[in-house]
Amino acid sequence: MISVPRDRPICVDIEFSNFRTVAMSSSRRALIGVGQMTASADKEHNFQQCQELVKVGAARGVHMLFLPEAFDYITPSIEETLHLAEGLDGELIERYRQLARESRLWLSLGGFHERGPHWDQDRRVYNTHLLLDDSGQTVGLYRKTHLFDVDLPGQVSLKESSFTIPGPRIELPVTTPIGKIGLAICYDLRFPEVSRTLADAGAEILTFPSAFTLTTGMAHWETLLRSRAIETQCYVVAAAQTGRHNDRRLSFGHSMVVDPWGCVLAQCGQGLGLCCAEIDLDYLQQVRQQMPVTQHRRCDLYGSVGKPPSLS
Repeated sequence: MISVPRDRPICVDIEFSNFRTVAMSSSRRALIGVGQMTASADKEHNFQQCQELVKVGAARGVHMLFLPEAFDYITPSIEETLHLAEGLDGELIERYRQLARESRLWLSLGGFHERGPHWDQDRRVYNTHLLLDDSGQTVGLYRKTHLFDVDLPGQVSLKESSFTIPGPRIELPVTTPIGKIGLAICYDLRFPEVSRTLADAGAEILTFPSAFTLTTGMAHWETLLRSRAIETQCYVVAAAQTGRHNDRRLSFGHSMVVDPWGCVLAQCGQGLGLCCAEIDLDYLQQVRQQMPVTQHRRCDLYGSVGKPPSLS
């Protein structure tokens, strides 16, 4: 069984209103903040929510703050979604660059409606995850590869591909002050190949900014997040949308941080909030050394069911 350092806080949080935090110490540890919001079609109101989360995170001494998918807006129609879309050089992202500079925080912008490359001919967007450093510079960019096309009769019916271009690739993890971060978005969580690929490329932290529906969140959210953490022995950070966005959209909330042993370190409930938790890279290495799952993988067998292994 993995031995846990006695000074390491496990699943212990300190509650303040809807905001929670976990204590931090030591040189290979860093405090992060994970934001939760209810986006609407009002971009200015959404920015004010995010700005408040950044302000609270900075006051608590976090090194990086994570915002959810669709932090920019969520609308009731495809037409309005496309109408509000901007480019990466637009006014909204510039405001977030300034926010990163002013707060001196790294920011994970978990899902931005980015105008596609042929906007004049093909009005579709990318769902883009941006990572900004504390000077406001883009240090990581990932465009969502798995699009949420789901029809659960009487519960959830969404077709993201009707207005979104699938991203072309999984990106290399980004080196940051809190560790090497692998970028993903929401529905990517259901495809363990993404997490495995990022972990094999050196990721120590996996991010899944999301807008999980109430139906799918109640059924699968925590199970999927803990599974990805246990499988890869990575920290998993999941900022989430919460509550009712409009007459057609309702999100589950429960932003969460899971450690490499699968323990939920911090979690929001519902409503605007921030949960804070500690990333401890020494503990991550301890988990990987004491249970070296990666070394035990039989890659010579995977993908070859019923076939004899190569003798070469």
